[in-house]
Amino acid sequence: MEFNVTRDLHSTTYQDALAIRQTVFVEEQHVPADLEVDADEARAIHFVAYENGLALATARLLPEDYGYHVQRVAVLRPYRHHGVGEALLAHLAEFATAHGATALRLGAQVQAIGLYMRLGYQPTVRPEFIEAGIHHREMQLTL
Repeated sequence: MEFNVTRDLHSTTYQDALAIRQTVFVEEQHVPADLEVDADEARAIHFVAYENGLALATARLLPEDYGYHVQRVAVLRPYRHHGVGEALLAHLAEFATAHGATALRLGAQVQAIGLYMRLGYQPTVRPEFIEAGIHHREMQLTL
């Protein structure tokens, strides 16, 4: 698996990230398109996982004082439960560590909490919340 990283909103990598997010969030989960692409796009670092040139998964990191906020984690349906998401999240942790971060935080969709816990993320004290109509729980990975 290969990982591309970009901040260039005109790059092919970013366009691949948007296509995956459109499929997973807007089409499958019915997140309004105007909520899915937001004002943080230019500030974020965008990641896409590829296999044989095919874009399979994406995520973005937003720099924060503690490290990075992981957002927009999405794996295309045919590649779920095959280790793609885990590999992408491991790559994010390696990137964050290499850039001096001490922690990663994210808002996990409730149905994905088990995945994040297997990777070492722990729920924070923040109560469950709803974002874009979907129940989430804040989690953190100490690096």
